[in-house]
Amino acid sequence: MNSRPARASIRFYAELNDHLDPAQRHQALEREFFVPPSVKDTIESFGVPHSEVELVLVNGESSDFARLVQDGDRLSVYPVFESLDITPVLRVRGRALREPRFVLDVHLGRLAAYLRMLGFDTAYRNCASDPELVKVSAAEKRTLLTRDRGLLMHAALTHGYWLRETDSRKQAAEVIRRFDLRRWLRPFTRCMACNHPLRPAAKNEIAGRVPPGIAGNFQEFLECGSCRRVYWQGSHYARMKRWIAELAGP
Repeated sequence: MNSRPARASIRFYAELNDHLDPAQRHQALEREFFVPPSVKDTIESFGVPHSEVELVLVNGESSDFARLVQDGDRLSVYPVFESLDITPVLRVRGRALREPRFVLDVHLGRLAAYLRMLGFDTAYRNCASDPELVKVSAAEKRTLLTRDRGLLMHAALTHGYWLRETDSRKQAAEVIRRFDLRRWLRPFTRCMACNHPLRPAAKNEIAGRVPPGIAGNFQEFLECGSCRRVYWQGSHYARMKRWIAELAGP
């Protein structure tokens, strides 16, 4: 009986290397096995969440996650292609998500508020369990954003992203950059508290729901059609506009 383990090589591309030890990055890595593992298990054995992967080539051919890796196979693993539509060659899932919709884990409340302020449809509850987050991501076709790599390895999850930054503003900039979202920016169109679209509101509609003097000092108001929160261009507005301009810049 041949006791020599089978071997396959795997290489990760672009930001997927962030999940690897520095000595493993940007090079072909070897995986030994006696029982053929699936493509998904092979990828995640290196600590790379399958939900960050959009394309896998095995010996140059597009593959799904269920394929069993054989002796001598060469795997090339790529992240999401935001500026290139590779739908015709996808095998790991039915289609790429091209509409920017997100669901965030319970530790990312400030990021949720920023993404909503920037106009992105962002689901967030500070008491959502991991299974609930995965269910919402799959059912509503939302990309799950998290700092928990283990959560991104959940078998039912198809689209996810591990945030590298820890500061909420830097995380927002990271999301805009990673998913190429500058053209999607629609600032001040969603409620930061509940994610519902905002609508213009007349002064008589918001009377009694803003601090004293606000109604007399400001002419334009926005109201959430769901939670009825009122927004106006207060002292923070100019700072937010400058920050948004930086995000939208080259």
